[in-house]
Amino acid sequence: MKYVGAHVSAEGGVQNAPVNAHAIGAKAFALFTKNQRQWFSSPLTSSAITAFRENCEKHEFKPIQILPHDSYLINLGHPEREPLEKSRNSFLDEMRRCELLGLDRLNFHPGSHLNSISIDECLKRIAESINIILAKTRGVTAVIENTAGQGTNLGHTFEQIRFIIDFVEDKTRVGVCIDTCHAYTSGYDVKSPAGFKETFKKFSDIIGFGYLKGMHLNDSKKDFGTRVDRHENLGTGFLGEDTFSLIMNDDRFNDMPLILETPEESLWEAEIKKLYSLIRK
Repeated sequence: MKYVGAHVSAEGGVQNAPVNAHAIGAKAFALFTKNQRQWFSSPLTSSAITAFRENCEKHEFKPIQILPHDSYLINLGHPEREPLEKSRNSFLDEMRRCELLGLDRLNFHPGSHLNSISIDECLKRIAESINIILAKTRGVTAVIENTAGQGTNLGHTFEQIRFIIDFVEDKTRVGVCIDTCHAYTSGYDVKSPAGFKETFKKFSDIIGFGYLKGMHLNDSKKDFGTRVDRHENLGTGFLGEDTFSLIMNDDRFNDMPLILETPEESLWEAEIKKLYSLIRK
């Protein structure tokens, strides 16, 4: 079963996210469980938690259809001790918010070395951060998102993601989210059928599909290998339609949230319909 949706607004409270997702015909959704531009937010109220759970049940959203995203401020590989601790505490808070909401995964960008430590040291620091946080939580999987490799961001190769996973102690609670835009601009040809096949053979060989917990379906404003993270609406960027047709007709991407993060929100409902129309009967 394909679960397609978008990263919807939780303005006014997390309980509004499933309502907003249902309104655009989504069968999955992503959300921020707090203000993504702040390190910490007020605790979730019991009424908001109850309403969120009730709205998910009402609109038939199960945890496997929901992919919350953490704050963009967090850097679990930060080279400096104080910002690293701040990032770890903020990520722990987000994992605990997911626990309260009954969610089973949290998507995050792995981290950046900021030209201050080596790549391997930063990757080990990210894994250490995951280990610390998993030990203090339960039931929620830390889902590493591949990046475009812009600046000093890590996680732009499957090998880097595998390196992190190898140092995570509880491998039952670590996963991966693949962003199509990030994959393409980081140097994985997901555009052509041959390139798509080769990319996901590499993913299978290096990481393994058992770790795949979701995808971000985004076209790209920037061309192949540019290492720039700029999303575009489906079919209007460098990827075009074929990539998304391949995903929609591949059972390896079943039973997980497939999330639009395309820039024009008014098109999400049409894009969701378009994606489902690509499924060959």
